[in-house]
Amino acid sequence: MSEITGHRSTATAVVHESYSFACMRCGHGWEQSYEIEHHVDGNGADMVMYVADGRVVPSPLTRPTCQNCDNHVVRIMRAGQVSAVQRSVQRQRSAPEAAPAADGAVEVPKEHHHWHLSDLLHPFHRKAS
Repeated sequence: MSEITGHRSTATAVVHESYSFACMRCGHGWEQSYEIEHHVDGNGADMVMYVADGRVVPSPLTRPTCQNCDNHVVRIMRAGQVSAVQRSVQRQRSAPEAAPAADGAVEVPKEHHHWHLSDLLHPFHRKAS
């Protein structure tokens, strides 16, 4: 690995990409940003290195691994998808309890929604054309 790390300064181009991931086995969701470094190897062939948190890592697109259960059945989505769902859950959890209205009527508080994998993936299902 030190040989690869020594060549990081020779990148011909660096592209920044972020992805959202959802494990289809346990439902864990996470996001990761990458620096994608383009290099030319000793034979003149193009090669790409993925760098996450300062470390060279395997491409997340070839065989992603769940950070929670180590399963490889992982859905890859555009950046921001997991954090958007997490923000929605936090808003629902922090919503204030219903108070009596000015006319004295009392509203029934909404039940808390339990999120499942299908809830996380629902926004990404495409309708058939």
